[in-house]
Amino acid sequence: MASVGTLAFDEYGRPFLIIKDQDRKSRLMGLEALKSHIMAAKAVANTMKTSLGPNGLDKMMVDKDGDVTVTNDGATILSMMDVDHQIAKLMVELSKSQDDEIGDGTTGVVVLAGALLEEAEQLLDRGIHPIRIADGYEQAARIAIEHLDKISDSVLVDMKDTEPLIQTAKTTLGSKVVNSCHRQMAEIAVNAVLTVADMQRRDVDFELIKVEGKVGGRLEDTKLIKGVIVDKDFSHPQMPKQVEDAKIAILTCPFEPPKPKTKHKLDVTSVEDYKALQKYEKEKFEEMIRQIKETGANLAICQWGFDDEANHLLLQNNLPAVRWVGGPEIELIAIATGGRIVPRFSELTPEKLGFAGLVKEISFGTTKDKMLVIEQCKNSRAVTIFIRGGNKMIIEEAKRSLHDALCVIRNLIRDNRVVYGGGAAEIACALAVSQEADKCPTLEQYAMRAFADALEVIPMALAENSGMNPALGIDCLHKGTNDMKQQHVIETLIGKKQQISLATQMVRMILKIDDIRKPGESEE
Repeated sequence: MASVGTLAFDEYGRPFLIIKDQDRKSRLMGLEALKSHIMAAKAVANTMKTSLGPNGLDKMMVDKDGDVTVTNDGATILSMMDVDHQIAKLMVELSKSQDDEIGDGTTGVVVLAGALLEEAEQLLDRGIHPIRIADGYEQAARIAIEHLDKISDSVLVDMKDTEPLIQTAKTTLGSKVVNSCHRQMAEIAVNAVLTVADMQRRDVDFELIKVEGKVGGRLEDTKLIKGVIVDKDFSHPQMPKQVEDAKIAILTCPFEPPKPKTKHKLDVTSVEDYKALQKYEKEKFEEMIRQIKETGANLAICQWGFDDEANHLLLQNNLPAVRWVGGPEIELIAIATGGRIVPRFSELTPEKLGFAGLVKEISFGTTKDKMLVIEQCKNSRAVTIFIRGGNKMIIEEAKRSLHDALCVIRNLIRDNRVVYGGGAAEIACALAVSQEADKCPTLEQYAMRAFADALEVIPMALAENSGMNPALGIDCLHKGTNDMKQQHVIETLIGKKQQISLATQMVRMILKIDDIRKPGESEE
């Protein structure tokens, strides 16, 4: 039996027990703890490094259920990685922060943080205190961010000339699975954002952009619909497949006879009672259909279902209908068509109808999967990007790629300044930080030089992933020029600043941790 303490005696000979320190757990301290943190962070960063740039490789992620995801999106890879180490979990959070705030650059921020920690490890081995390294990094990050402001250019965010926005979106999509048709995807993303953008507030409401996908066809068949796509069909197969100049009643009330709200029981004791009940139900359905028709509506979209009898009556009365439409789709249809959502039949009036130039049912492939397209809407601020692809994995990756492109264009609307990619911005910042380090008389100069070296990891990773000599300027697209402005390799200034800022904050936090306490066996 393990001893729990030591028996001792006071000056009067009375015994007392000294209990062992229960708080002494298995733990790492000092430099040993820092090295452990740096090793975990480097492992995550090295995993991500090969996914950087236009020639970055994809990762195949298999979850606990055996479902496979193929992606090179940094945030997706890290969110699906099964990590145990606390610092590795912080790296996952770092990527998520970049994704939430900017939407792009999730791989780069993790690679940069890993490089900063690798450089810090060498400084620790030379005996420099972690706080001095953290302070040096803070100064260097400030210099780098100021230099980014100096080297940035402004692009024109204009509804008529969208080429600068398309070029920026193409840079984002260049490393994705959709890069074979990245010009088309970039144009779709730009048109979608500009359609829903509020230029006065310089903001974009992503709730108005719906991204749908259907297996089949090619990525090149992806298109932007100025309206809404609903994964439903008309409720009866004999209803017309197309409604022009549609006046739409948008209903969130059940299409059925009213029921008492309290618990009730209906006794039907004879055939006459049953027929009376059936007649009452039919009259109620006919009254509801009459109310819809009297408003001038020629299409009903209902959040709830209705039974076969109601469906047959709708067909007889030449009123096409769609049932079981989800809440988010109902809202988008209301926004797109300028209609009002009606919670009760008694509130339905002609003023609350939505208008669409065309509502049609489309079917796909041999399986004849059906979807409903509502387009030529009164208010085309709600749009749908409809993705086609060979399999579900490609469609899901295309959705993630388009999310990044949409975020980049939104960032340009918020702040239209850009820097040039291909590692150009990082090299310029590294040179600026190195020059300032020479002027710094204190010990922090070593940390500033280390920061400059870490920034160069991004262009080196781009070169390695392209199978090139990392000592040369990086021309991944083989255009014969190393001028990123001529190659139209553009990144948003706000995204690049956020990368440097978040990576530095994370590294400073890690460098200040010198003790890990975990529950475990108490030390003997």
